[in-house]
Amino acid sequence: MAERYTLDDLKYLMARLRDPSDGCPWDLKQDYRSIVPHTLEEAYEVADAIERGDYDNLRGELGDLLFQVIFYSQLAREEDRFAFEDVVHGIVSKLIRRHPHVFPEGTLESRVDPGNRPDDVAIKANWERIKAEERRAEGLAATDQPTSYLDGITAGLPAMARAEKLQRRASHHGFDWPDIEPVFDKLQEEVEELKQAWKAVAESEGDRDALEDELGDILFVCVNLARFLGVEADQALRRTNRKFERRFRSMERQLREQGRSMESLPLEKLDELWDRAKQEERVSEAGTNR
Repeated sequence: MAERYTLDDLKYLMARLRDPSDGCPWDLKQDYRSIVPHTLEEAYEVADAIERGDYDNLRGELGDLLFQVIFYSQLAREEDRFAFEDVVHGIVSKLIRRHPHVFPEGTLESRVDPGNRPDDVAIKANWERIKAEERRAEGLAATDQPTSYLDGITAGLPAMARAEKLQRRASHHGFDWPDIEPVFDKLQEEVEELKQAWKAVAESEGDRDALEDELGDILFVCVNLARFLGVEADQALRRTNRKFERRFRSMERQLREQGRSMESLPLEKLDELWDRAKQEERVSEAGTNR
């Protein structure tokens, strides 16, 4: 059986890639900032593989994502900031601290009595309390300014993901709609406000910043609606993106079979091709579900 590489081998490989004497020129040029786009891409490729059910390739995508962590840790080690082992120690310590319902004595070896396990409501409340204490401690260490319930929500998150986190954090502290019906009403209200802002701009009487504000309000409400529905907004949009791409490619296939181009047809004919693509997809899905 061929030798199986370990995490230590991956760390050694990373150090070799960054070796100034005979390392990889590309890797030697990188810094924390230059790697960020690759990290985001690899994270989305993991999510995409899972959403497509492509578990054969998931292992490789997870390896690519792990390599990003190793890369950052190597940069930090070179600057005497921290090492990969410090990253592992930090996350293990944090998760033990946040899971007293699993590690009651604050050690990795301790176990909770199955007969005295708290219920889900108590676990969630305790989780939020511990995280709030952590945020408060971090805030006090960083500044003398008053802390906020919204502290700790990363500003660099994708806008949709950050909106969801802001809403959930506010909800935990009582600032939320009582049920989903007012959210639908709010969506209609924001759509009307966007229409008014658009008309004002079209008549040269409006402010494009106001138009952006109103569109942002609609997107924010859509994220709120997704939260009430128990749907991940970003995941739902990625799913719709894939659906649009499938149907658009189907239109292109139909046009190739007909020897025609998309630009040569009026929108009405393109709509017919789109509807046919939708129908073919429904028939295919119905056959798969039998």
